Amino acid sequence: MSLLTRLGRMDGKNRQVMIFSSHEENQDMAEEASYQNIKHRIHQRIVEEMTPAEQRVLSSVNQDAHQVEAVISKYCQEVMEEEPFAVSRGEVKHLIEDIQDEMLGLGPIQSLLDDDSITEVMVNGPKKVFVERLGKLEYTDVKFHDNAHLMNIIERILTPLGRRIDESSPLVDARLEDGSRVNIIIPPLSLVGPAITIRKFSKKPLSVENLISFGTMDEKMATFLRACVRARINILVSGGTGSGKTTTLNVISSFIPERERIVTIEDAAELRLQQEHVVTLESRPANIEGKGQITIRDLVRNALRMRPDRIIVGEVRSGEALDMLQAMNTGHDGSLTTAHANSPRDALSRLETMVLMSGLELPVRAIREQISSAIDLIIQQSRIRDGSRKITYITEVQHMEDNTITTQDIFRYEQTGFDENGKAIGHFVPTGLQPGFLDKFELNGVELPEEFFMPNGGSDENYDRSVF
Repeated sequence: MSLLTRLGRMDGKNRQVMIFSSHEENQDMAEEASYQNIKHRIHQRIVEEMTPAEQRVLSSVNQDAHQVEAVISKYCQEVMEEEPFAVSRGEVKHLIEDIQDEMLGLGPIQSLLDDDSITEVMVNGPKKVFVERLGKLEYTDVKFHDNAHLMNIIERILTPLGRRIDESSPLVDARLEDGSRVNIIIPPLSLVGPAITIRKFSKKPLSVENLISFGTMDEKMATFLRACVRARINILVSGGTGSGKTTTLNVISSFIPERERIVTIEDAAELRLQQEHVVTLESRPANIEGKGQITIRDLVRNALRMRPDRIIVGEVRSGEALDMLQAMNTGHDGSLTTAHANSPRDALSRLETMVLMSGLELPVRAIREQISSAIDLIIQQSRIRDGSRKITYITEVQHMEDNTITTQDIFRYEQTGFDENGKAIGHFVPTGLQPGFLDKFELNGVELPEEFFMPNGGSDENYDRSVF
């Protein structure tokens, strides 16, 4: 058989496969169109024909799930009797849930938000929805009808918050009722259609025990961080996007004693502190007239007049870094914040750049002196290739030598490879170096044994496990 004949036969088979594939795709599209059509008809009938009693059931603050389902089922049954073969019997329950999400929830993505195994939902236009599950991205079969449908869901997110989004203000940061963080950006800035990124909030706040069980840190590191917070050490948590900075900040803030007054400052309130005496502040964007904006920097300045024992800034991104450093240098020891950076050394450079963004023309040496005297400790968090989050460095910021800020690692994570399942293999080790701020431990009545920082020291009963 000639090569040309073989290619011809192969091409014939390929054409057959393509025809079958195209036929299946067309059939799936037709079924999807029929499903969406019947869903739209039921939704429309509910809106047009529901009684005042049914309206009270659907709009009640304390909704009864069974009553809501009964109302939707009634109208679903009516439409199904008119068109009995529109959807299969097995899809009726799914249809009712979809309509319920459409009317009372966030439409197609509501089921993703209800799934506790999903930590992030990413909508890239109406037809592409991704999720993060166990630290890894997954493509889903969830879809919106079109851009208009997606914009309706966006309005449903923003309306209760008093936020707006339109062509003149095409991006916004917000939060859902459960505290989950939302970023929305729409055309003309987004070329794929409206894009939504939702960082889900854990229904139950994570504890230090959770971070230890997840492998983010070990017991010895947790004990050290607890001691640092109690000793009023100024801490910066740095890391890349999605590395778990806010989660770690939440956990270590739980070590702050109950008797202290804490002021938290964020763009969108994510921190959930368990202490009683907490004042939560949130920045505000400009209104439709371009007025009324309250920035993180404004809130940091105001917090200094609120008699705080501790100031916690969710994240420093700009000129507020200078105000935060000055607060740490003027009696607000034990303050905490986060910043985007890929290493402890990079975090110091980022802080320097952010201070320069404050608009004050300060000499570089003066900025570095402010940083070295304000920040005592950097916790570097990273997202490993297998999706897990690790505290890769706990680094002390020491002092200035010539024109350079010196640092030393107290703990670090050493990765040795990956197992057959792709999970990272490694361990946390103390470097054997003692931090220079141990005098603050003594002043605040916090004790750690001398051998605690040795590579094999303090591994039995030599350090305080009461945090656990």
